[in-house]
Amino acid sequence: MSSQLSEETLAAVIDFHGHSCPGLSIGIRASELARRELGDLPDMRMVCITETDMCGVDAIQYLTGCTYGKGNLIHRDYGKMAFTFFDRESGRGFRFLLKPDVHGEAREELAQLSRKMAEKTADPEDEARYQEIRRGMQDRIMHAGLDGLFEISNPRERMPRGPRVLESLTCERCGEATMESRTRRFGGQVLCQPCFDQVEQKV
Repeated sequence: MSSQLSEETLAAVIDFHGHSCPGLSIGIRASELARRELGDLPDMRMVCITETDMCGVDAIQYLTGCTYGKGNLIHRDYGKMAFTFFDRESGRGFRFLLKPDVHGEAREELAQLSRKMAEKTADPEDEARYQEIRRGMQDRIMHAGLDGLFEISNPRERMPRGPRVLESLTCERCGEATMESRTRRFGGQVLCQPCFDQVEQKV
């Protein structure tokens, strides 16, 4: 089934992110799937663990209310198009992994064109074809059934604990206040992570 979001909502998501693209569409559909599986939860009840930092994470922030600042959006730098959503109150959760065939037959061609675009060796014909493939991919993502887009499984990790207010300690090297849980001890001093990295060199 196609995306059920209104044109007004979709326009707001695009405005929030800055442009429309296939990656943003993936985040839109992942958010719809989270709402389908967990319900329309209040902001602080839903938690998202994203295994990528791509464009779609902006859609997830806008549509689900999961944000870094509230502590209910957690990034795992795994480079996978996977998103785990939890209901903090019930403990229910699901992991959504984008299916590899979503990109269609033009996947390899898009990869080659993307390299050309990045290296600035693409000619006008390449650029036109690149945009054509991306538009087709975006249209396919927005109109596909959610179960055809994602593999749905149980979470691979436990639900993260809720946010806590922690004490700030003063780094004894740079003098800056640092959240207690992010400090290190070295040579009898309390250090922030950057100062620790400067004095504890392995090489």
